[in-house]
Amino acid sequence: MSGAAASKRILRTTVAAAAAGAVMLAPMAPLAQEAAAPLDPVSIRIGSNAEFTRIEFAGAVGARSRVRREGRDVVVRIGSTAAPDVSRLKVDPPRGVEKVETRAVRGATELVLTLAEGADARTGTADGAVYLNLYPDAPAAPAATSSRPSVAVTAAATPARVTLSFAWATPVAAAVFRRGEAVWVVFDAAARLDMSGATALGPVSDARWTAGPDHVAIRFAAPEGLAVSAVARGSNWTVVIGGQPVAVEGIPVEREDAGEPALVARMAGATRVVWLTDPLAGDRFAAVTALAPGKGFADRRRTVDLALLPTAQGLAVETLTSDLSIEAGGDLVTISRPDGLTLSPPSAALNAAAIGDGAPRKAKHPALILSEWADPGLGGFTARYRQLQDGAAVEAMAAADDPRASAEARFALARFLVGSGLGYEAVGVLNSIVARAPGMAGEPELRGLRGAARASIGRLEEAQGDFASAAVAGDPASAVWRGYIASTQGDWAAARQAFAAGAAAIDAFPAAWRARFGAAHAMAALETGDLDAARALLEYSFSQNAPAADQLTARLVQARLFELDGRSDRALAVYQAVGRAPLDAVSVPAKLGVVRLSLAKGTMKVDAAANELEGLRWRWRGDATELAVIRQLGQLYLSQGLYREALTALKGAGPGLNRLEGAADIQADLGAAFRMLFLEGGADGLQPVQALGLFYDFRELTPIGADGDEMVRRLARRLVDVDLLDQAAELLKYQVDNRLEGVAKAQVATDLAAIYLMDRQAEPALQAIWSSRTTMLPTALNTQRRALEARALTELGRFDHALEVLGADASPEASEVRAEVFWKQEKWGQAAALYEARLGDRYRDPATLTAVEEARLIRAGIGYSLGRDRAALARLSRNFGPFVPGARAKTALSIALDDGAGGGASSGDFAALAASADTFAGWVAAMKAELRTKTGGNRPAAPAR
Repeated sequence: MSGAAASKRILRTTVAAAAAGAVMLAPMAPLAQEAAAPLDPVSIRIGSNAEFTRIEFAGAVGARSRVRREGRDVVVRIGSTAAPDVSRLKVDPPRGVEKVETRAVRGATELVLTLAEGADARTGTADGAVYLNLYPDAPAAPAATSSRPSVAVTAAATPARVTLSFAWATPVAAAVFRRGEAVWVVFDAAARLDMSGATALGPVSDARWTAGPDHVAIRFAAPEGLAVSAVARGSNWTVVIGGQPVAVEGIPVEREDAGEPALVARMAGATRVVWLTDPLAGDRFAAVTALAPGKGFADRRRTVDLALLPTAQGLAVETLTSDLSIEAGGDLVTISRPDGLTLSPPSAALNAAAIGDGAPRKAKHPALILSEWADPGLGGFTARYRQLQDGAAVEAMAAADDPRASAEARFALARFLVGSGLGYEAVGVLNSIVARAPGMAGEPELRGLRGAARASIGRLEEAQGDFASAAVAGDPASAVWRGYIASTQGDWAAARQAFAAGAAAIDAFPAAWRARFGAAHAMAALETGDLDAARALLEYSFSQNAPAADQLTARLVQARLFELDGRSDRALAVYQAVGRAPLDAVSVPAKLGVVRLSLAKGTMKVDAAANELEGLRWRWRGDATELAVIRQLGQLYLSQGLYREALTALKGAGPGLNRLEGAADIQADLGAAFRMLFLEGGADGLQPVQALGLFYDFRELTPIGADGDEMVRRLARRLVDVDLLDQAAELLKYQVDNRLEGVAKAQVATDLAAIYLMDRQAEPALQAIWSSRTTMLPTALNTQRRALEARALTELGRFDHALEVLGADASPEASEVRAEVFWKQEKWGQAAALYEARLGDRYRDPATLTAVEEARLIRAGIGYSLGRDRAALARLSRNFGPFVPGARAKTALSIALDDGAGGGASSGDFAALAASADTFAGWVAAMKAELRTKTGGNRPAAPAR
């Protein structure tokens, strides 16, 4: 392992995982007890360095071990009744451990390590194993925090005033204010106040200070008539009690109605909220500190929940409630309660105004629409509109000069517009009110009217914002609108709940809206399985004598009810009738119903249904109907094996529809389709290049985690099968570089190295192996990685280094590479012996030799001949001579096995044979077979449809 990245990985996986944060000073040296086989349920591995001993519990059972501390005993609970072999731990305990015992408990075995005096242990998980770090000497505890600094306080007093100076070493924030007959000075840093220089306090009779972990506060008893001011110069604060006050920047405090009602103070440099208890009154209040320059709140403001006190610096808040929340962050201080502050409506601050003759009156509920609002009077619509518009214009001009001017005329115009169905115009009027007076955004009627206007023109998300305001939280009419919006968006459960909450207000709406609400509520009841309620609500909707468009909407719900009742013929007839309407809002969902039922009955062909749905998806967009069309189309394409078309259709539900309730179902369909294609074999019938193109076009659907990684490995295996090695390597390299860590990374990097070597790219193969080194890899994986590393070094001509990497490894993979190294070094006898050993007793099996076995046999014969080992060649010829007649390379094999009795082969013959007996092709075939087995490629492919 080399490079900074590799060093960081070592630190992370072997040292940083130890909670003590010890630094590795030497490589971990194995103790006498070796790790158990990596496939064992419990594998115990031990290593040590100068600082600590590490014990790791791996394996299927060992990795789920639990560690607890009982005094000096460290108890490791292993979920196996078969006690692991810890004999070496008992005979030679690690440093800092007095004794090691095992004990049987119900369903498990516990390993008990008793620590010596002064020893310590830390535990955690890393690389798929539970580790225990044992320290002979407990790691040093963090250094104790320094003591609080001392701040000198000096006073210059006269009978009428006192000037107090606080000499801080660094700038701090402060709050200075009067509360009754006391002046409070609060700083946002912990300190000890040295009051030795403040013994003479003039008109102030007493001074007491208190400190917390993040603040210090001092209380001065001072008569109420004395003014208070505060000024900062550098890091020093000067507070004057008495005399003339110093003017400071004011702190504006405004109401916030975006969510629950709250107050927001714009105070630059706000740092901390400090809750204090008055030692005399015993009540609790808050001080909000702020950095210099000075800024104070000059007014006294009281609400039901709190009182804001006048301050010379910062803010001070009194409250009798226990749940008041004050948050200081940056330049804003937010004061709120869980259910919002109790504040008067913004319109209460406006001047009263008389309602004009015939002007629409305010409704009982903020979001209620009254039928009389649309009454044009004797003069007709135009005259009424002009009259109300003129009154609103005059009022708007007055509001430009007077922020307390009435808004009644503008509200009257908005009511008329909403009642007349002119939602866009109504929204414009109401927005202009907020533009003139931003505080009116918290007015209940403004939120209700604007939400109703926005919902009526299809701006459902904007309407939801209005109806989510705390100003209309308890309004039953707003609840009706919330139910209507939820039903339109396909959130049926929320729709039923909201309609139930607004039941008291529905009958007060105009007939057309009663019909719409009834149909929407019926659809929600139908989709939640309450068919009886759906029938009753449809009857209610039909009884309202609503316009034709609204009646058609109710008929759609009725058709769906017939469909669920099993009366599909009647449902189809209604769908066909509604589908002929010239209104896309009702005809598109009706035609979708026709397609669905016709497919179920077998009266419509699949291609005709797909064409119909393709047209529908562009005719009506933006709501639950579009989602239903897209989902039906995607499922139709999937059933026909048109995978690209299916994914494209489902992906067509863009981010703009994510707000809808059915969007999650679309995403689930996309994920299931992608999983079926690339994890369950659905794409096995496609050509590898087609599968690769499909994967790249929709790769953002790759799931996070093991399933996504397995998809990539399966696809890479298919590319390797058709020798698209560069593309396969690119897929796996992305996984190694960006998605994997630890053992999983090492496994995929091993496959990547094998693919590089198949493509004769030795250097990238070495980089893949070296960059994925980690501790505690399974033995089989380590063996494979060693063989690949040695093979790559052999390709680069670094034969000695390759042999050094192989070491004493006698595995078949290592023997194959070692033979290749000897062959290229022209150590003929050693290479031939290894090739013969790889053949073993194969001569006892009369079956025809494979191509790989023939290559090994040819090399063994050539090696013995060039090494002049006649006895070995004769043995080889005797054992394998009978295979020559049935061999693929009959001539080459006969020459290689010629023991010289017939005159022998020439040196030119051997040179030609040496070039032809290439074992690389056999290795590549073996690697492909291994990849195929790993990724399930040896199962039958799913047919392409």
